[in-house]
Amino acid sequence: MNSNKTIKSLLTLAVVASLGLCAASAKDEAKEQARLASKAKITKAEAQKIALAKEANGTVKDAELEEEGGKLIWSFDIALPNTKNITEVNVDAITGKIVSVQIETPKDKAKEAMEDAAKEKAGSKKD
Repeated sequence: MNSNKTIKSLLTLAVVASLGLCAASAKDEAKEQARLASKAKITKAEAQKIALAKEANGTVKDAELEEEGGKLIWSFDIALPNTKNITEVNVDAITGKIVSVQIETPKDKAKEAMEDAAKEKAGSKKD
């Protein structure tokens, strides 16, 4: 009976610690996004309008402000009708120019998600 209580207590502690780490990660991510947003001259709405002009029939599924290749960009994942592929349109957050357009298959997206998860896991190990 005591071992069951101990196991339950340890599991509870693990869950609480996990939630604390998630909250800290979310807080760090929010700080990072605020830092990046303070540098951007093009708003998300302006960048989205530019990206959708490239893919007029598309719907934005995800948007992110990030530094990539030394540039501050708005990255938009745009879904198009009749395909499972996603068009990723990157808009320079300073100039408003489209810096890249890539077609990503579901396989590409899955690979990217795995790489992001691995980076996140490696980053949390450093803390």
